Amino acid sequence: MSHKEFSWAGSEEHYVDHIKVHTLENIVIGHYGGNSSAGQYKNEDGCIIWVNRQEDWEFTLILDAHNTAESAELIIDLFNQEKRPIMQLLSMQAIHQSFVKLEEKILAMFQSPEFLSACRRVQGETACLIAVRKDKYVWWFSVGDCLLYLFHPEMAALGQYQVNQRQFYEWIGQVNTFAQEVPCYSAGIRELRKGENRLFLTTDGLVECPNEPFSHPINIYESFGEKGDIKNVLSMLKTIQDNGVRDSTTMITWTTHILKEVTRPSNSC
Repeated sequence: MSHKEFSWAGSEEHYVDHIKVHTLENIVIGHYGGNSSAGQYKNEDGCIIWVNRQEDWEFTLILDAHNTAESAELIIDLFNQEKRPIMQLLSMQAIHQSFVKLEEKILAMFQSPEFLSACRRVQGETACLIAVRKDKYVWWFSVGDCLLYLFHPEMAALGQYQVNQRQFYEWIGQVNTFAQEVPCYSAGIRELRKGENRLFLTTDGLVECPNEPFSHPINIYESFGEKGDIKNVLSMLKTIQDNGVRDSTTMITWTTHILKEVTRPSNSC
């Protein structure tokens, strides 16, 4: 198998009162189900990660459901069923066409009669964020309020950290943006910078934690020091645990080193 993969739904293992960090290749996945002392008793997050080092791409998907985890489970099942054709698109040499075809594919999946029918049968709905890194670009597709950050010193110097904007009142599931006359979602492509780039996806438990230790992106950016990604993710999860977070938090992070030249202003030295 040329790729490696991981998928998880909070209904499988809820991690309430328990921090869990594991890795897939260079990707670190962190889970915390929330504090039972704050009233938490279930986890409705989910995620999928596929990595192909030979073809130089990573596919990540993160979900934050509510009411039940059924909508997150439905999307995980959908993408696992469509894994082969999606990976074929990610394997295309023409990167721009790969991203264009990927967006077309995902829209077709979410708008298929079979999927729309299945959504009507679940209880609850989910936010959904997809981020794909291929070569020196990241493509993203977002429904709802999960967060994607791109951390690089050049961008941080200009105060830029966040890739997507949180959108409230967007979901997939029982309440479904793709069942509307016009589906509402956001998508885009960003060029990474030369050097080390960190991509970071998270559900909103991290940023809505009491006392707001990570409400500003700079606090997340500065949490990644020299201790290594696993220890840094563990530290962040321990911080929200200590601050009495109720909502579950799932995060995915990795770095990619870009050697190619990137876009710079015409008058730069």
